[in-house]
Amino acid sequence: MNEQLNFLSNRIEPLRQQLTSHPLYASVQTIDDLRVFMQSHVWAVWDFMSLLKALQRKLTSVDVPWLPVGNPETRYLINEIVVGEESDVDPDGNRASHFELYLKAMNEAGADTRSIESFIGELTAGRSLDESLETMTAPAGSRQFVNFTFDLIKKGKLHEIAAVFTFGREDLIPDMFIALVRQLRDQSPTQLGLFTYYLERHIEVDGDHHSHLAKAMTAELCGADTQKWEDATLAVEAALQARLALWDSVYSLISLPEQA
Repeated sequence: MNEQLNFLSNRIEPLRQQLTSHPLYASVQTIDDLRVFMQSHVWAVWDFMSLLKALQRKLTSVDVPWLPVGNPETRYLINEIVVGEESDVDPDGNRASHFELYLKAMNEAGADTRSIESFIGELTAGRSLDESLETMTAPAGSRQFVNFTFDLIKKGKLHEIAAVFTFGREDLIPDMFIALVRQLRDQSPTQLGLFTYYLERHIEVDGDHHSHLAKAMTAELCGADTQKWEDATLAVEAALQARLALWDSVYSLISLPEQA
């Protein structure tokens, strides 16, 4: 299925270029700027985990009594990704999901975690996603992005969800941004060590091993069905547009003091 994967990749390349060259990255010049970025981006880190678990629920058996669901190869692919995303290691070798690692990085950097932690508390207490989002003070762009993701989870076809997971998420952070974060870390080594680790670890895992697994999963689900490949491509394009809107909103938040 390499031909179809290449076609999808080529079709979405202009949007990916817009994202990786977005002015947001260069606008992050101080730790305060980075805190603003993190306070918006953490919501995308969280809903990425929800996208992953939606795939696991649809591609494997998570019920009792257990039943052999789907293709064993695809089960292996998604379970392998879940292990890495949900049970990775921090710099000290302690197990943590990438979301939990991100929260630790925010706390170290002095970013405000109250909104996202209150939101998690609301969900843990049994409130619905819509109710919990309604009561939160999350940035508007982040709320819109989360709503897009969960609309996809609720209404999207399995191959569309897999394609968005594969082509529309965290590997969009460019090397240039990581270099900026390293410069800031060198100025304040006690505040950005964990965030630098998160970026390097996430790209190391997602950009290599997980990327190959996810592409194989997408190819398996789309097969030789040209309509499924078209569906998948359109879904990824919509996801990239949603990420552009999120980046635009964060850029406005960071640039606002300069405009005042």
